[in-house]
Amino acid sequence: MPEFTPGQTVAAAAAAGWDAVGIWVDMRTWTPRTTREVRDRLKDSDLSALDAEVVWLRSGLDDPDHFRLIDIAIEVGAENVLVVSSATEAGETADKLGRLSDHAGKTLRVSLEFGAFTAVRSLPDALDVLERCGRAEAGLLVDPLHFARTGGKPADLAKVDPGRFAYAQFCDAAAVGPSPDDVPAIIEEALDLRLMPGEGALPLSGVLAAMPAATPLSVELRSKALRETFPDPEARSRALLIATRAWMEGAFKTPSCYDTIEDSRGELTGRA
Repeated sequence: MPEFTPGQTVAAAAAAGWDAVGIWVDMRTWTPRTTREVRDRLKDSDLSALDAEVVWLRSGLDDPDHFRLIDIAIEVGAENVLVVSSATEAGETADKLGRLSDHAGKTLRVSLEFGAFTAVRSLPDALDVLERCGRAEAGLLVDPLHFARTGGKPADLAKVDPGRFAYAQFCDAAAVGPSPDDVPAIIEEALDLRLMPGEGALPLSGVLAAMPAATPLSVELRSKALRETFPDPEARSRALLIATRAWMEGAFKTPSCYDTIEDSRGELTGRA
C-alpha cells in the first residue's frame, strides 16, 4: 500500500483479518511519532510485524540509516528486515550484510532478497553472498516473481539449507515477463503488474513445497489494478486476503497442486 502511511497499513491489515503486517520504513519521513503510532496500533490490534523494509545496500561507506532502520524494526517488534544490494562486488555486499546482521543480534533476522534489478541477480548469487557473509543467522528471501524471472526452479530451493528461510514472499504473475536486460520493465512489473495468487502462472505450489512447511509468507502484491480497483485501504487489504486464502485452500485440497520434489539428499517431500 505505497500511498498509505505505516499506521494506515497496520490498521487496514487488522481490519481485514491478517495475522501479520509488513512495515515500509521511509527514513526520510519516519519520526519517533511514527514509531509510537505503529507500535501502539500493532499492540491494540494484536498483529505482529513480520518484516520491515527496505535496506538498500550501495558501494562505499556504510549508511547510518541502515542501522537506524534496524533499530526502528526492533522498536516496533518486527521479526525480519529485508535487504537488497546494488553494491558492485559480492564481497562488499557480504561484508555489509554481516555488519547489519551483527547489529540486529538475536532480536531479528536480516534477509537478502535477489532479483534482476539488483546486483544480487539470482539464487546462486544470493547463496554466494550468504556463504561469504559467514553468518548462519542471515536469511535468504525468495520472491516467487523475481525467482521465476531469473530462471529459478522449485527444485533449486529444495537444495538450500532450510535454516536460511526466515520468511518468504508470495504473489503471482504472468507466465512470461520482461526481457532479463530490461531493468525498467522489470521494475514496472514488480511495482504495478503483480497478480493475485492463482491469477497467474508462477509455480507457487512448487515454491512452497521446496521450503520448510512453517515458513511465514509475506504477501507482497503491489499492483496498479488493485490500487485503482480498491482505493480504500481496508477494502484492498480484505480483497487480497480473500484471494490468498482461496488459493491456499485450493492448493491443499487439490491433489494436482501437490508437487513432489527430490532434494539434494535424495529425500522426497510432498506438501502444498
